[in-house]
Amino acid sequence: MTDLSLARHIGAVLGDATADLDPAETAEWCEALDALIAVYGEARARFLFDALLAHARRRGVRWLPSMVTPYVNSIPLEAQTPFPGDLAMEQRLAALMRWNALAMVMRANRAESGGSTELGGHIASYASAADLFEVGFNHFFRARDDGPGGTLGDLVFFQPHSAPGVYARAFLEGRLSADDLAHYRQELTAPAHGARGLTSYPHPQLMPDFWQFPTGSMGIGPINAIYQARFMRYLGHRGLLAAESGPSQRRVWGFFGDGEMDEPESIAALSLAAREKLDNCTFVINCNLQRLDGPVRGNGRIVDELESLFAGAGWHVVKCLWSSDWDVLFARDHGHALMRAFAQTVDGQFQTLSAKDGAFNREVFFGQNEELRALVADLRDEDIDRLRRGGHDAVKIHAAFAAAVAHSGQPTVVLAKTMKGYAMGEAAQGRMTTHQAKKLDSAGLLAFRDRFALPMSDTDTESLAFCKPADDSAEIRYLQSRRRALGGPLPARRSDCPPLAVPELEATAAFALHAEGKEMSTTMAFVRVLGNLMKDETLGPRVVPIVADEARTFGMASLFRTVGIYAPFGQLYQPEDSGSMLYYREDKSGQILEEGITEAGALSSWTAAATAYSTHGLPMLPFYIYYSMFGFQRVGDLIWAAADQRARGFLIGATAGRTTLGGEGLQHQDGTSHLVAATVPNCRAYDPATAGELAVILDRGMREMLVERKDVFYYVTAMNENLAQPSLPAEAHEGVLRGMYRFRASTSESNRRVQLLASGAMLGEAIKAAAQLEAEHGVAADLWSVTSFSELARAGVAAETGWRHGATSVLHSYVGEQLAPTRGPIVIATDYVRAVPEQIRAFLPPGRRCVTLGTDGFGRSDTRAALRAHFEVDAAAIVQAALRALG
Repeated sequence: MTDLSLARHIGAVLGDATADLDPAETAEWCEALDALIAVYGEARARFLFDALLAHARRRGVRWLPSMVTPYVNSIPLEAQTPFPGDLAMEQRLAALMRWNALAMVMRANRAESGGSTELGGHIASYASAADLFEVGFNHFFRARDDGPGGTLGDLVFFQPHSAPGVYARAFLEGRLSADDLAHYRQELTAPAHGARGLTSYPHPQLMPDFWQFPTGSMGIGPINAIYQARFMRYLGHRGLLAAESGPSQRRVWGFFGDGEMDEPESIAALSLAAREKLDNCTFVINCNLQRLDGPVRGNGRIVDELESLFAGAGWHVVKCLWSSDWDVLFARDHGHALMRAFAQTVDGQFQTLSAKDGAFNREVFFGQNEELRALVADLRDEDIDRLRRGGHDAVKIHAAFAAAVAHSGQPTVVLAKTMKGYAMGEAAQGRMTTHQAKKLDSAGLLAFRDRFALPMSDTDTESLAFCKPADDSAEIRYLQSRRRALGGPLPARRSDCPPLAVPELEATAAFALHAEGKEMSTTMAFVRVLGNLMKDETLGPRVVPIVADEARTFGMASLFRTVGIYAPFGQLYQPEDSGSMLYYREDKSGQILEEGITEAGALSSWTAAATAYSTHGLPMLPFYIYYSMFGFQRVGDLIWAAADQRARGFLIGATAGRTTLGGEGLQHQDGTSHLVAATVPNCRAYDPATAGELAVILDRGMREMLVERKDVFYYVTAMNENLAQPSLPAEAHEGVLRGMYRFRASTSESNRRVQLLASGAMLGEAIKAAAQLEAEHGVAADLWSVTSFSELARAGVAAETGWRHGATSVLHSYVGEQLAPTRGPIVIATDYVRAVPEQIRAFLPPGRRCVTLGTDGFGRSDTRAALRAHFEVDAAAIVQAALRALG
């Protein structure tokens, strides 16, 4: 290689052909390296690079090798794996899916009966991702196969805006009908037409036999995908599933957008995946260079940025940037003019080039210098127009995916460069407005048909007719054969796991039911119940305790020794506290998931465990215990996604309430989690005041989720305040579960009577207030423990709905029925904002005065007594409210 050609090569790599001040010296260094590799191999070269870097640092040379490689495919042409399929057939099938996805969205937005449905939908995202999906469907994504030697299949997180393309494939497979496609985003009206309404994005809650993972909230998919891959390893190391490794292992595939990677959750767990060597995890980033409003990085290159990010986090990076059409150009580009041009072109310019035709690209991109002009001198403008990006070439995609599957010891990310709105013509391809594009005009539709050689007439094209070959056609036979070879259709969600036996309540919680005044906190009671559950021969191995670096705070340190903390490589050090009974024991088969200071990560682990009944056919029982303030407030979107995914498990909001966590202050004291929990339809939220109440709630939740197999999860708050715990009579259990029960009826015969309702921490204050009212003011005070305002409100709403529809002539609600026989005003106290108890006001007996006390406002740092006095929820405030209500 001459000095000039070497300088050009280095300039192509570094993006600056003028940086080399002494090309001859550079050539000598490079020749020496070539000789070293030829004689001693790459390992010796890597060692010398490391040694030189260490020496340079000692000499004060501040330099790090770049994480960014040249802007070309990672896999050179000579290293590509042979494409195993019928390329022409797969291109015809992909074209059909592109068309049906486009027609589906356009039909949902066309004017009908004089009006416009305008249901929305996205076509440009799938246009960019179609080939990525199809290579996966045809050659990589394995479905659950219950036959001999079958596997549980891969887990695939689909880019949400590309959902129409997944429906289009299911249509060709015969899983969805044309009527179903015609009712995209019409879930309510579809049944009236004998069709199934298709959800806008992947929603297991609404399509429970189809979608596995909700990804519609940007950034939620990537972190959940990583923790799913990690949970698969956890199950294998604990012997609950077969341990797998190598190319044949089950894999998590995550398809995400390049703009989506700006979400903090998207990159929050990248280091975890690398640290634990999750080579069963493959990300495919659809680098179409565009977000909703414009370029992802107009003045930079998102591919370079993501390569640096993932490589720096420890991932294996495979770039799939240019299609096979470019191979001829690269082969004759001896001066590396293309690589230099790529290195100097930013994404905003790439977007402009993608939106323009071949003539524009010839003039603007290839016209930069004589070398580039010569490369395309023999190409027509039409040929230049059809120079594709790598993400639209099944051969290049297959090579990239095959490399990802073969790689071991690291998670892999495939950075696939595509065009948003690919092949949608001037209306959408590469346009700033392409994300909002929902339709093409007649000319655009016909051009789309011609571009992909669709077997459709002008009339069928303009009327947006769906196109499906006959069931015995070569295309459909090929499609079905590829999926049969990979285990069956996908996505497909299942929930046919067996029930799991739960031990009797007395066996795990007798200490709480018959407490007889023993002092303990409800957090302490929870940990004791948890320990007893883990000793159960059947249920114990399925329990998954999850903490975010707070196990000692919650009194769970004893579990470190008994069940261990999960660590995929065991414990490689002697812990500082190894001499103690409660030492920090990490173990490859450990049961506790100690996630560190990441509530988002812990919640993602919980979701993986809470949905294992579906993803692995294995019912698990996860308990994620955390500061309640850092639950629904901090990771509420992840909780909502878990609800969509039909999670089953327990969220334990510890140190709950605004006044129980003395001394911590504003950002640690929770007054709102029960308000947010009430908005999640399949979340049962409880705020028990006693250990007995807590035990009954946990027992019912386990039976509902593991025995009855209902798709619900429980949010239960617990407190760290030690109190004398009363026993819980058996007749109170039903009320505990329904939301309230009479804790104590006043024996006073006074004509002045008041009903005191309290939840959680405030029950103790209400007990004090009742004593003061009777002893000092001659007022009889009945006490009620409210375990769940949200369950009472839901029952009330259900009763009101039945009354509105004429199912009953009188509105009956549980809270109303409980309080109707009583007398006097009602005072309600809670450690949460007043909006929590206000949920039940509409269902109280008519004509009864009601006063609610809550902890509205910001938290403070002080003692419990001072905090309760400040928020006016203590015994004195309850007494004052009761007396004022009595007049």
